[in-house]
Amino acid sequence: MTDADGIELDEDELRAIAGWAAACAERVLALFEQDRPGDTRPREAVDAARAFAAGGRRTNALRRCAWAAYKAAGEAGASAAADAARAASHAAAAAYLHPKASAHQVKHVLGAAAHAARAEELSPGEDPPVDGGTPGWARRHAPPAVVAVLARLPAAPPGGGRPGELIRELDTALRAGG
Repeated sequence: MTDADGIELDEDELRAIAGWAAACAERVLALFEQDRPGDTRPREAVDAARAFAAGGRRTNALRRCAWAAYKAAGEAGASAAADAARAASHAAAAAYLHPKASAHQVKHVLGAAAHAARAEELSPGEDPPVDGGTPGWARRHAPPAVVAVLARLPAAPPGGGRPGELIRELDTALRAGG
């Protein structure tokens, strides 16, 4: 399989992935909102992802929400807040997953979960969650569409720092059945 190979990918799968990604990102939105009160861009991205997941259309407004949350990540003061905003950006961008057999697409499927997990890790003064935090939650709540789409893609790519490690760990766990 080469990166140029296409995969089957339907809108119902995109909706399921976007809804799951939004739920992952929402777990850490408060970390961003505590750091940047009044900046609604990440929350708007999560809301837009949820609206798409519920049957809304893929519009330029959805894409703009993803980019706005990404920009908010760059303006965050705390590292945990930045990763929370990146999770929101990935959630909205999940609606635009490409039907290409590229390892890069795995980052689009799992990016919201990985950045939410990283935000939890970076959150000051918090003990690690007993339930496995976002990585454990993401594995337990991944809809069948997430696993089905991952099965059509190559394994997650190397690199990407700690979020990349989290993507690879989650990719391996989901492909192995959770």
